[in-house]
Amino acid sequence: MKHALFPISRARELPLWRRPESLLFLMAFAMPIAFNTWSALLNNFVIEAAGFTGVEIGWLHTVREIPGFLAVGVIALLMFMREQVLGLVALLLLGAATAVTAFFPSLGGILVVTMLSSIGFHYFETVNQSLQLQWLSKERAPIVIGRLMAAGSAASLIAYGALVLTWKSFDLSYAFVYMVSGGFTALAALFAMYAYPQFEEPSPQRRSIVLKRRYGLYYALQFMAGARRQIFVVFAAFMMVEKFGFEVHQVTGLFLINFMVNMIVAPLMGKLVAVRGERFVLVIEYIGLIIVFLLYGGIYWLGWGVVLAATLYVIDHMLFGLAFALKTYFQKIADPEDIAPTAAVAFTINHIAAVFLPASLGYLWIVSPGGVFILAASMAFVSLLLALLIPRHPVKGYEWRVFKTVVAAPAE
Repeated sequence: MKHALFPISRARELPLWRRPESLLFLMAFAMPIAFNTWSALLNNFVIEAAGFTGVEIGWLHTVREIPGFLAVGVIALLMFMREQVLGLVALLLLGAATAVTAFFPSLGGILVVTMLSSIGFHYFETVNQSLQLQWLSKERAPIVIGRLMAAGSAASLIAYGALVLTWKSFDLSYAFVYMVSGGFTALAALFAMYAYPQFEEPSPQRRSIVLKRRYGLYYALQFMAGARRQIFVVFAAFMMVEKFGFEVHQVTGLFLINFMVNMIVAPLMGKLVAVRGERFVLVIEYIGLIIVFLLYGGIYWLGWGVVLAATLYVIDHMLFGLAFALKTYFQKIADPEDIAPTAAVAFTINHIAAVFLPASLGYLWIVSPGGVFILAASMAFVSLLLALLIPRHPVKGYEWRVFKTVVAAPAE
């Protein structure tokens, strides 16, 4: 691993494949291979291997979200290692834990391995978000982040396409698929550790927890996004298996469609944010999610079929992709030195609800699955009201629309 710091300002002197943006693309490609393969197999694996019901799946996702809630630990780790190193170590942990998942087919074993892979995933995502906002200019960030999302979708497309084509034809095992996908991500992390320079931070980052009043709207939107996301991640896919009896290749096929759509749509989303602004894009996302969640409820109360459920799942996934507008909103209002610590704080805020919602909603799911989705629609409505407070052109000192003018020194 290279320890000499290389200034970002001299990145153009490097070959294209060794530049900071190229490293971001490599990480964006490597992470979904492990994480999304794990997600695609998860519901079938836990039902077949450990007999999970809605209660156990709720507890599993509660455990999975604990490291997200403790993402502020990244700030402590940054006292001992640089962000770039921490991100790659976390990516390595995600890959290694995913690789051994199938060797622990019990509730306890699955929970332990899930906790380890989750530490890797959440700490990687925290650092990755921070690096994106530091390494990309405000003008290029929406467009490049949209392309990074497309790269992640391409990785998932390759992984899921292979699963759809080979799962039944070659009678693949859970152990084999987890080993291959996790192993690829781990090897990619090791390659990135040795192949790329250590890039110097454009602005030295604070190594303490940052909470500022003027970031309040960003915190609120992150909290609601985390609560809402849990219902989609935990229960929407679980519904496809439990209610409609989807097998692994069918669930994977649905994910495949999701990522094919995202490969096309994500770059367009980035351009839309650049042209119309974060408020416009987030309002579209939240209105769409309200409609989707209400229709999910109708599947249970009105007996709508599998075609509608699958269509809603794809639309749901696409709408959640618009959430990256929150990143660029924060980039526009933040002090440069606040990006790393605030990314950690935001991840913790994002996961406050994630720690208790999956388990508690698992019990509600048994009584009223439709009620879970109506609750999600209510959360999306609250998010919509918050999004309307974002200015058309947010800047430091003009973070909320309730302020009429830009102030020179906003309160912290």
